[in-house]
Amino acid sequence: DDPEAVVHAAKVAVEFRQKFHKDVVIDIFCYRRFGHNEGDEPMFTNPAMYTRIKRQKTTLTLYTERLVKDGLIPEGEIEDMKAQFQAHLNTEFENGKTYRPNKADWLDGRWSHLDKQAGSYDAGRTAITPETLAEVGRALTHAPDGFATHKTIDRLLEAKAQMFATGTGFDWATGEALAFGSLLTEGYPVRLAGQDSTRGTFSQRHSALINQETEERYYPLNSIREGQARYEAIDSMLSEYAVLGFEYGYSLSEPNALVMWEAQFGDFANGAQIMFDQFISSGESKWLRMSGLVMLLPHGFEGQGPEHSSARLERFLQMCGQDNWIVANCTTPANYFHVLRRQLHRTFRKPLVLMTPKSLLRHKMAVSRAEDFTTGSSFHRVLWDDAQHGNSTLALKPDDQIRRVVMCSGKVYYDLLEERDARGLDDIYLLRVEQFYPFPAMSLVQELQRFKQAEMVWCQEEPKNQGAWTFIEPNLEWVLSRIDATHKRPAYAGRPASASPATGLASQHKAQQQALVTDALTIEGN
Repeated sequence: DDPEAVVHAAKVAVEFRQKFHKDVVIDIFCYRRFGHNEGDEPMFTNPAMYTRIKRQKTTLTLYTERLVKDGLIPEGEIEDMKAQFQAHLNTEFENGKTYRPNKADWLDGRWSHLDKQAGSYDAGRTAITPETLAEVGRALTHAPDGFATHKTIDRLLEAKAQMFATGTGFDWATGEALAFGSLLTEGYPVRLAGQDSTRGTFSQRHSALINQETEERYYPLNSIREGQARYEAIDSMLSEYAVLGFEYGYSLSEPNALVMWEAQFGDFANGAQIMFDQFISSGESKWLRMSGLVMLLPHGFEGQGPEHSSARLERFLQMCGQDNWIVANCTTPANYFHVLRRQLHRTFRKPLVLMTPKSLLRHKMAVSRAEDFTTGSSFHRVLWDDAQHGNSTLALKPDDQIRRVVMCSGKVYYDLLEERDARGLDDIYLLRVEQFYPFPAMSLVQELQRFKQAEMVWCQEEPKNQGAWTFIEPNLEWVLSRIDATHKRPAYAGRPASASPATGLASQHKAQQQALVTDALTIEGN
């Protein structure tokens, strides 16, 4: 009821914050004259308060009386002002009935080089030149002279140097650093926020080297070349909701930076569920605001229990619609590299929900070669069997003699690959779905039509009521009908439905994992 006091308090608070960089709390007693909304009857629950409020003059009346008393406005003039304002509102209301915007204002300014997708899903050019790979590699493998690094970091730098020297064995963290570094050289800032983002939850990233004597931080990614963009790694507070919300807002303001939020474990994303539901999944549909935010969610069943196994892939897939975002689960460092770079090399922006690995960070088979990052390479929404092209030495039978195709995504692929190769099952083909949404229907049509007579199986680690199964099954049925496959529906191989995502007993986990792998690879009659 005292507008000037409110303005004064707010002004003092802002000036204090700007000068002293401290938080300020403004305590204002407020009330709603007509209750919670226009359909509410506040007397039902707060009769004493609302009896008092009914007797209270309105803020407009109180302020008008004060202005008249102080001689700042002639008595009666306020009625003319109110009538003028009401007339303005009425005019604008009528104009709104026929208003047609010429252009979405959200594609002005920093967004002017983008378009609203225009029905095109051009992947953009995400490969880099061998020269850029080598340039970023030099920065990633050297610390400043006299910089006292940890002995483990010394070994890490030596291992990375070997990757660049031989062009082989690029692991997950190095593929990621190549994506970051190459974007920085192109002028795109890179920003990564999370509870353990600088080092990486699994001690895999080490994007800052810490001097063991002075605790000085050195960021190799900020030392690639003169004039490059800036890399930021923010070790955030323990609030997924607050930090993800901030990063989403950052991505709305800056379309020309790779903005990422990383959950310490994907399971913890549920602490930010409101952000996913209300904003990130539907912001473009509701408010015509694009976002290129990337969410990195460590996901995979490795016996760590129900709170450290699942990023709840099923929830993100359930929210897919109208091309609102991208949901992916990459299995190679190179594909991860390309999907990150693709975020900035398209003519539009979409949020990217990315299941990321844990054990694959150091898996001997989850590696890429230099040519997988350089000229001619790209992101693959569907990936082939390593026996066809990759790290497997098994010789598969011809396509028309393949008896079963096992489709999967993520870490379970390598469990299947090792077991299949160990048993010499040369009539089973393993196919990886790297991007769930938008669903790669035509890519799967192209791949699966090679195996029309084969049994089709979807294998996942997650329980049947979780993971990708309920999303993937109807989509795969459409694909199989399109190629006139002998088997019209995919079979399921995985854990049974469960209330809890995963067991906490290591022995039970191993037994379950072995059972689902065996089920996926066992053909009836063999």
